[in-house]
Amino acid sequence: MYTFEEVVESSKKYFGGDELAANVFATKYALVSKDGSFLEKNPNDMHKRIASEFARIESNYPNPMSESEIYSLLEGFKYVVPQGSPMSGIGNTNQIQSLSNCFVVEAPQDSYGGILKTDQEQVQIMKRRGGVGFDISSIRPQGLSTSNAAKTTDGIGIFMERFSNSCREVAQGGRRGALMLTISVHHPDIETFVNIKRDLTKVTGANISIRLSDEFMEAVEEKKEFELRYPVSGEENKLVSRTTDASKLWDQIIESAHTSAEPGLLFWDNVLKYTPAQAYSDVGFDTVSTNPCSEITLSAYDSCRLLLLNLTSFVEKPFTKQSRFNYELFDKNTKKAQRLMDDLIDLEMEC
Repeated sequence: MYTFEEVVESSKKYFGGDELAANVFATKYALVSKDGSFLEKNPNDMHKRIASEFARIESNYPNPMSESEIYSLLEGFKYVVPQGSPMSGIGNTNQIQSLSNCFVVEAPQDSYGGILKTDQEQVQIMKRRGGVGFDISSIRPQGLSTSNAAKTTDGIGIFMERFSNSCREVAQGGRRGALMLTISVHHPDIETFVNIKRDLTKVTGANISIRLSDEFMEAVEEKKEFELRYPVSGEENKLVSRTTDASKLWDQIIESAHTSAEPGLLFWDNVLKYTPAQAYSDVGFDTVSTNPCSEITLSAYDSCRLLLLNLTSFVEKPFTKQSRFNYELFDKNTKKAQRLMDDLIDLEMEC
């Protein structure tokens, strides 16, 4: 076992004197016992732990990669770099945490019970180190009637604050959770969504993005009105249907993005048209939202597991006229990395 100071000092030597890198490893990725003692002295110990676990899974399949072969990919962060949760969680029996980095959950059902269920789901995922994204287009707009004592709804704003505050409450070992809230541009409360973060005290625990439609973008281009509706799908039995000036809303979006760097924009019809995973929508895996950093759109209760290839390691004779990218080595190690990503799913199922 090691002290924090010992881990930082050893890791500092490992990183060639980089104190920031050493502190990041010690505080986020080094294996720690339940009593707080450090079980790994530097990233080399972490890579041995990860290689051992990957090799264990590999042994279940034909032509398994050996532990030493896997370690050679990880050593010194040279070729394959698992990201965040995999580095922290693989082989970690001292904490209950996910190996997936981020999740998408289903949109809240339009009731207090449904909203609280989603709030509970995001908290349970976040306390296990995962980020969360979900769409709130399902929540009815302000002013619609309810059957309870409230009589009418407050709209999306108050629930955006709820989800944001829950995210800010959940500690993840020195950092907070990550949350993405998305909404359809056709939702009647879209202006609330667009402008809410101009008040810099509002929704400080979430990223927000709008699911734009071709219908809306064409209306902007042609300077026409477009429909705000609820439900947003455009099917029959609409509880709300009215039109508004698309160009004016577009101006608000741009002004808000300039003022507070949000909302982000998701060109949703393009997402559904070009995302390969949408091929599985007919069997219940419809793409519904995005993870907090918006690299990937997912169906409800799917997750992303992150791993990267260090491209600089495939460059031979860098910064010279003779430099070249070794495509043969890249091809070979890309296939190995993808195999490790498949193994990571097995490890996640165990967790």
